[in-house]
Amino acid sequence: MKLVAIQLNAQADWLLNRQQIADLLAQLPSERPCLVLLPENFACLGTTAEYQQIAEPLGEGPIQQQLADWARQWGIWLVAGSLPTRVVGETRLHTSSLVYAPDGTLQGHYHKLHLFDVDVADGHGQYRESASFAPGERWQVVASPFGGLGLSICYDVRFPELYRQLRVAGADILLVPAAFTYVTGQAHWLALLRARAIENQCYVLAANQCGVHGGGRQTWGHSVIIDPWGQVLAEAGHESGVIQAELDLQFLNKIRGDMPVLAHTRLRDGWREPE
Repeated sequence: MKLVAIQLNAQADWLLNRQQIADLLAQLPSERPCLVLLPENFACLGTTAEYQQIAEPLGEGPIQQQLADWARQWGIWLVAGSLPTRVVGETRLHTSSLVYAPDGTLQGHYHKLHLFDVDVADGHGQYRESASFAPGERWQVVASPFGGLGLSICYDVRFPELYRQLRVAGADILLVPAAFTYVTGQAHWLALLRARAIENQCYVLAANQCGVHGGGRQTWGHSVIIDPWGQVLAEAGHESGVIQAELDLQFLNKIRGDMPVLAHTRLRDGWREPE
């Protein structure tokens, strides 16, 4: 079984991004089954107005149709990192991760829980994701031939309680599509991802944006695949491209059997004040 992360330099134009993705899909390994992850904002990395322009209702629209077509064309499990989807009764959007089976059917989705409202010492300076997006309300694990797929998006990676919930719910692979900034990525990207892999004894498949985007935004790249022992199996640089690694479920089960941290957990009901 193959794990694949696609690293992009997405801009605001969906048609240009679509061609970039199509070119990279042509570089996929021949082995099947194959799990392919696109980064956050794969269709559009732009402004609030540009997100509103391309946003689609969940389950319909030309971008989602293209994703389904790609899954069928290449015979892959395709996880579309994040796409703006419309929210009933809300002017803001969800940023949604979508999982497609090789027959093109939508197997599950996840709306990003944690929104990136921070100040960063880069060319963009201030990020207020909540101005464009509404937070999701629930976590999601999707069943697949690769095991349970624990869905998350970018800033979520700083909230370890989410990933422990995904592991408890049956996740074997933690998916982290991202548009991690250059500054925060250089400081924290790999450390956070390795920690999530080690503490939850899961594979981590993380696809990031790279390069310079509109509005002075710069992303870190370095998409990565990490095994349940925290070893980096594949890592990209700062350019668009494809990375791949083998999924070894026997190794995953051995790690969990040798060191059963989930069984040893004593704070099952969360933190309590000392008595």
